[in-house]
Amino acid sequence: MTLRYRSVAAVAVVLFVLSACGSPSPSRAPTAAASAAPSASGRVQASVLPQPISTELAVGSNRYLFSFIDAKANTPVGAPDRSASVGFTGPSSQEIAAAPATFIWAIEGVVGIYVADVDFPAAGDWVAHFSTEAAGKPMERFDFKFQVLDKKHVIAPGDKAPSVDTPTLASGGGDVTKISTDAKPDKAFYETSVAAALAAHKPFVLVFATPKFCRTSTCGPTLDKVKPVAAAHPGLTFINVEPYQLKDDNGQLQPILDAGGQLQTVPATDAYGLLSEPYVFVVGGDGIVKASFELIFTPDEIDKALASLK
Repeated sequence: MTLRYRSVAAVAVVLFVLSACGSPSPSRAPTAAASAAPSASGRVQASVLPQPISTELAVGSNRYLFSFIDAKANTPVGAPDRSASVGFTGPSSQEIAAAPATFIWAIEGVVGIYVADVDFPAAGDWVAHFSTEAAGKPMERFDFKFQVLDKKHVIAPGDKAPSVDTPTLASGGGDVTKISTDAKPDKAFYETSVAAALAAHKPFVLVFATPKFCRTSTCGPTLDKVKPVAAAHPGLTFINVEPYQLKDDNGQLQPILDAGGQLQTVPATDAYGLLSEPYVFVVGGDGIVKASFELIFTPDEIDKALASLK
């Protein structure tokens, strides 16, 4: 399978380098109503626009990722001192009350996004109601139409984790550079395959990330964020899987491209139904996915998911 990512528009704008990494949830153009001063024509001029980021949303629990861009400069404006909240209206007038969203640095000190936990009770066309306020600026509000699926394509919390033989140090002849593009790999991340971890009936954390060939600036930092978590849980198995097919070319891993020059996915990527990467899964000893994190997350979110395994 060739993974032809259908650009996550929001992350593409926020990070300027994601135009080919990820896929957007089906949506329509946003309609904005900002509490800014009217222009000479009498129409309200929004200073920022919402940018939903989540690849897909489905019935049940979701991490709803979004940010904002400057309406004129088309540059990201998400920041710790910009508040954001979001509520939702469903296809049958279901209401999910607005709640504050948490700001997360995508690239520390450079650019970030917001995340809100939301449980959608029904599939269909929904409307997100965004509110945001920067220091010294008026509150602005926007509506954004999007679709909630019955079920995600990607493996989600509550699903059984697919068993796949993933590369290990043993399969790489003991040389971690044969199976990882991480410049500073933690060998412990390559000692166990997903199939072996599931067969052992013990919890594990599965990280799909390729520091060298990810088309975003978040894949390398993904592993950097996970490594301290792994160090704090020495008895827990952590597994890193390169999502794309690679080959050894004069001592360096290079991608195996298809006839169209596209990166091609490995069986594990296909089995987990990934439409974007990086992606992190927390799997319980019963083989059920307990939590998943798309693109951007905090170590605290991973820690919280791990605490629930006990």
